[in-house]
Amino acid sequence: MAGGLEGRRIVVPESRELDLFAGMLERQGATTIRCPLVTILDLDDPAPAEAWLRRLADGAFDDVILFTGEGLRRLMDIADKAGFAEAATAALARTRKIVRGPKPVKALRAIGLGPDVTAAEPTSAGLIETLSGLDLRGRRVGMQAYPGQSPDLDEFLGSAGASVDRVLPYRYASHEEDRRVAAVIDEMASGTVDLIAFTARPQIKRLREVAERHGREEALAEAMRRTRIAAVGPIVGRTIEEAGWRVAVAPEESFHLKPMIATMRALFEDAGSPAGAR
Repeated sequence: MAGGLEGRRIVVPESRELDLFAGMLERQGATTIRCPLVTILDLDDPAPAEAWLRRLADGAFDDVILFTGEGLRRLMDIADKAGFAEAATAALARTRKIVRGPKPVKALRAIGLGPDVTAAEPTSAGLIETLSGLDLRGRRVGMQAYPGQSPDLDEFLGSAGASVDRVLPYRYASHEEDRRVAAVIDEMASGTVDLIAFTARPQIKRLREVAERHGREEALAEAMRRTRIAAVGPIVGRTIEEAGWRVAVAPEESFHLKPMIATMRALFEDAGSPAGAR
């Protein structure tokens, strides 16, 4: 009989720790199936964002507008990988930081900074209303935008006499990535996958949304019936149960990757042949 994770086929949803998680499983003999179960993904080419950050570090902006906390975190990740996160943070400290809502405030605080201007309402319209009370003539504005953002704020800033330099720090999942998720659902429904390991609630939501868009609702129900489910902790576990699925295993106390993998390994000790061998 097979022991532990040797030979097990495990779906690993996309996350910030994907490479770490997959590597830990693979070192124990598992085969990982990577699945893009997040909506927001890293840029295919970070060079334009890195160039924007270098302009920031060089003092090119008087103001920086931050729409999302995710955007600032990913920008700082890009700066860190390029080796100038400290310079980018120092430059942000010198600029007037304008935020749309509470999430970029939280991201700023994580790097020891805070906002200088906060929108009256956490919407683009609220941001425009707040900025309407400021003299923006001649201001150089760096804007952390998001995919599909309307041009309303750019047009307002231009009419107010400011110049705008936009940056996109992330992208949304593509149709091809949706198709990959649908293929993984089919694979689990066929009974050839041993386990799917959820580490965040949005992964579950996206799995269900893709199944609905691609006519895989029945296949998803079968997939979750035939595939064991691991949850990193109780919050994720409750979301799984609310979806009508059953959590096979979850850490009891420390809700991190190592304890999660330990519980997964224990689940499979002497549990029979891996799915791919049946």
